[in-house]
Amino acid sequence: MDLSIILILAQDGLTNTAIYVLLAVALILVFGVTRIIYIPQGEFVSYGVLTLASLQQGVVPGTVWLLLLMAAVAALMESVRLFSEGALRDLPAALARILLLPAAIALLIHFCAPLRLPLGWQVLLTMLIVVPLGPLVYRVAFRPLADAPVLVLLIAAVAVHFGLVGLGLLFFGAEGVRTPAFSSAQFSLGALTVSGQSLWVYATSLVAIGGLAWFFGRTMYGKALRAVAFNRNGARLVGISPSMAGTLAFALAATIGCLSGVLIGPITTVYYDSGFLIGLKGFVGAIVGGLASFPLAALGALLVGLLESFSSFWLSEYKDVIVFTMVIPVLLWRSLSSVHYEEEQ
Repeated sequence: MDLSIILILAQDGLTNTAIYVLLAVALILVFGVTRIIYIPQGEFVSYGVLTLASLQQGVVPGTVWLLLLMAAVAALMESVRLFSEGALRDLPAALARILLLPAAIALLIHFCAPLRLPLGWQVLLTMLIVVPLGPLVYRVAFRPLADAPVLVLLIAAVAVHFGLVGLGLLFFGAEGVRTPAFSSAQFSLGALTVSGQSLWVYATSLVAIGGLAWFFGRTMYGKALRAVAFNRNGARLVGISPSMAGTLAFALAATIGCLSGVLIGPITTVYYDSGFLIGLKGFVGAIVGGLASFPLAALGALLVGLLESFSSFWLSEYKDVIVFTMVIPVLLWRSLSSVHYEEEQ
């Protein structure tokens, strides 16, 4: 292995790291606000790529039907809740709030999909379809279990993961897809050649991380999410709704997942079930951060990206095994260094 190969592998690792950092941040955000280990995060990555590929072909993506289905289920659940509380006068407003946006999105996609719009507009349409699925997944699958133990929430997350994977196979089939690159430019830096798509990945990830830092540090909603993550009961006492915080956290996670999928679509072939493995590598980075620290999660994502890249050169058949094995010493160290409540009692 000479210097040129090291540089190529390092560049590939940094490209992967940019995606894994975003996914790790999303997982920590959801866990901090809702206590949910969000296994389905990877499905939003694959849904983003597959939805964009469908729009490239000029057909209506299956995720549009999923959006309408989830909205209908959420509307039914809200109707049952209002009926049981005797608040039927609030039903029309609640149904309009749940159903109008998905219906408008579906009409827009049915009109725009056959037009084969430029790539930038197709990316926006993809985000418009996939991002609302995040809050709807929370409303249908997790909000009724908001006060359940973490293990119950984990089981629900596993069930949602399998459901979304099965629907992905139903909507998009078993064939893998690649989407067009944002840029076909190539830049030479000595022995290293950097693609324009890699620069898009770096720049978008940095902008997204900077935007999240500004959101959490400067906006009222960002501070509300931090308050719920720090002390759920205390936030409720000062008027912050945990349900609202959970909805917003899932919306941000869906945005990050879809954006990550759009970025990696031109780099790797994505199948209906590829998101699980990609999301799991982001989860490894989040584990390094203890599902709490964003800087440590970024460091963990960097380790995952570089380890995956270099192990693919030396032992390509075992690169995933090597990456996931990294979790074992981290978990062992955290188990030995953390305080166990049973021991305190």
